[in-house]
Amino acid sequence: MHQFDLRVYYEDTDLAGIVYYANYLKFIERGRSEWVRALGVDQVAMKAAQGLVFAVRRVEADYLRPAKFDDALAVITECLAVTGARIELRQQVLREGEPLFVALVTLVCLTDTGQPARIPADIRAKLLPKRH
Repeated sequence: MHQFDLRVYYEDTDLAGIVYYANYLKFIERGRSEWVRALGVDQVAMKAAQGLVFAVRRVEADYLRPAKFDDALAVITECLAVTGARIELRQQVLREGEPLFVALVTLVCLTDTGQPARIPADIRAKLLPKRH
């Protein structure tokens, strides 16, 4: 499990000071990028050396409560499964431990021309959920 902290800025909100719904997708994108980085996966190097990228295939999202201007939020990213070419994640946006937004996200590995590809074994090993 990985945590990425952020603050809601005015630009993230609508006129009522409530986070615009599409910005939750931006928040979880940042959380995923930081999760992958924290695992030691260099996505720029992966693309340059192997011509591979990760792309979002599917998002199932639940908006539970609104975040507001100046809220301190945490994006929690949890890897549920990794297969040959797919990564399944659960991501949450929390305010003081309270879930505001929950998403199930499917990522796929693609060539830089958009064709499906297997996740390299060394990268897959870094992504796999740790079992205790």
